[in-house]
Amino acid sequence: MKRTQLYLDEQDWAVLQLKARQSGLTVSELVRRAVRESYSGSTERRKQAMLAFIGMREKRSGLPPTEAYVRKMRSGSRLERLSS
Repeated sequence: MKRTQLYLDEQDWAVLQLKARQSGLTVSELVRRAVRESYSGSTERRKQAMLAFIGMREKRSGLPPTEAYVRKMRSGSRLERLSS
């Protein structure tokens, strides 16, 4: 997580404080959620995209089993360097 500083006018600050008290969330969490909803797409759209992604690999033929693929990707000198 990155720390940032915002300059808000008194009215915006008052609105955020009121919403924070009403919702039981921090002002920071309200800002993070607003950024996600405004710039990252809606939560519902992201959820639908994730659900559509689940299991999509199952229908493809010619792919190695996931476990074997992951083991192959993790093998090699990188692991040897980590254990030294």
